[in-house]
Amino acid sequence: MREFDVKKITEAVKRLSMETNYFLGEDMVKALKASLDKEESPVGKSVLGQIIENQEIARTEQMAICQDTGFTVVFIDLGQDVHLTGGDLTEAVNEGVRQGYQEGYLRKSIVKDPLHRVNTGDNTPAVIHLRIVPGEKVHLTVAPKGGGSENMSEVQMLKPADGPEGVKNFVIDRVRRSGGNPCPPIVVGVGIGGTYETAALIAKRALLRELGQFNPDPYYAEMEKELLRAINRLGIGPMGLGGRVTALGVFIETYPCHIASLPIAVNIQCHAARHKSVVI
Repeated sequence: MREFDVKKITEAVKRLSMETNYFLGEDMVKALKASLDKEESPVGKSVLGQIIENQEIARTEQMAICQDTGFTVVFIDLGQDVHLTGGDLTEAVNEGVRQGYQEGYLRKSIVKDPLHRVNTGDNTPAVIHLRIVPGEKVHLTVAPKGGGSENMSEVQMLKPADGPEGVKNFVIDRVRRSGGNPCPPIVVGVGIGGTYETAALIAKRALLRELGQFNPDPYYAEMEKELLRAINRLGIGPMGLGGRVTALGVFIETYPCHIASLPIAVNIQCHAARHKSVVI
């Protein structure tokens, strides 16, 4: 059994809250630069160039990539042989968010109540997804999620008879209806199976995958490629101003489901695809 002080989690969340908002992942930077050669629209090329320049300024100056610094989503894989000490895990995470967003000069975007709309003033509470896993390590991922892309996400309970074509049609239509709202080029997380809430969660987890990685099942890997081609034929383009580059990746995750159900969720991520992990 490993004794683990939750102060370490506070420190990690604080640091990752700032770093994820300052530094775009190398996979995204590489994909954005590669997309310049694929984009045929002069306006689209110009927009992509500005996005690339923006992330370079954010990285150099250590300032937020986007003014929407997101709802702080935290994924924790907690080793079952870890004994947490020194306080409450949830409060430790929230304290890390509180400190990171204050010291990092990051916008506080969270309201205490969805209808009364009073800002909490420190970007807490975080959304925490906890899994108990074998071992004595703590794997922590911070993934700020902006409101524009989150608002374009959707869950639908398809019928099993809708099959793969129903799944693909729903994903493509969701992106089509989103247009420029989620600030393309986007990354599309797709969750298929489980229950209503499981589909949404695995769609969000799908967004943590690095660009260029495909589902290990060849069937779903091919579906990812097919969906990406179809989405980029929609003509939405960078920031919705028209072009060939609407999405940089489509990631599908699946889970077993009931014989009467075919849940599907689409969680869209803007071009500021921010997430970073640490193992403690």
